[in-house]
Amino acid sequence: MAERAEAEGGRAGSARAGLVNRFLTAAHELYRRPPSAIGSTIFIFFVLMALLGPLIAPYGSNEQIVADARQPPSLDHWFGTDNLGRDVFSRVVLGARDVLALAGAGTLAAVVLGTTVGLVSGYYGGWLDEIVMRFFDSLLSLPALLLALLLLGSLGPSRNSVLVVITVVYTPIVARVVRSVVLSVKTKEFVEAAQVQGERVWYILFREIFPSTLPALAVEASLRFSYAIFLVASLGFLGVGVQPPSPDWGLMVKEGRANFTQTPWALYFPAGAIAVVVIGVNLVADTLKQILQVPSQLRR
Repeated sequence: MAERAEAEGGRAGSARAGLVNRFLTAAHELYRRPPSAIGSTIFIFFVLMALLGPLIAPYGSNEQIVADARQPPSLDHWFGTDNLGRDVFSRVVLGARDVLALAGAGTLAAVVLGTTVGLVSGYYGGWLDEIVMRFFDSLLSLPALLLALLLLGSLGPSRNSVLVVITVVYTPIVARVVRSVVLSVKTKEFVEAAQVQGERVWYILFREIFPSTLPALAVEASLRFSYAIFLVASLGFLGVGVQPPSPDWGLMVKEGRANFTQTPWALYFPAGAIAVVVIGVNLVADTLKQILQVPSQLRR
């Protein structure tokens, strides 16, 4: 028993060490390649902006300066002011927290749930796999925005509803990616050895198979995060997501569009923030795919 435990511990330790080294190498490679270095810097910049927003923004998100309404960009108002006299720079900075937090939390929930379902479905196969995958196929047959609108029609517009929508929309995609990896790994010798030794199913799934899914999962999570940012902004723009007076970037684009002829900068800057952060995340995702050597067929 002692020898078996020691062998298992050594094997698990070796696997963890190999995985850590692989991701440390990936992190090093991200900053060696110009596209991913730019993308990583953009992402870190926006994360810091979201965390330090209240310290950076010179005005409150809904603070109105009536005398300065519709002012173009200047030294006093870097991004100008909107139709109500609110500082656009402050609203863009303070809105980063809502957008990134909602997109990040929703993506995390989708990755956790999708990974669990993908592991179980791929490992057991049979009727369970068939039922789960056909249900997910039915969800994937609908465009993400249409599915989100259908769900929000039942849940009502709120931050919690948007969080649920992101989870439901992206869980099937993550599950299919993880399932694809499981199907190719579950017949490997190290998995069969664990089965012969009588290991529990959850041990096999999360200690033996799960590490093999991490490279594909890292790429998929970064892609889903960028799509989630677009989804949050789109729902805000359509008026069914985060509600006013929140400085949500999608809401800001909607309000800026309504007053475009008077304050075009109120549209350009939040729209630019959405575009820049999504481009940054996608640059990182594309480089991760190359570094971690994730097969393109595993991505939807």
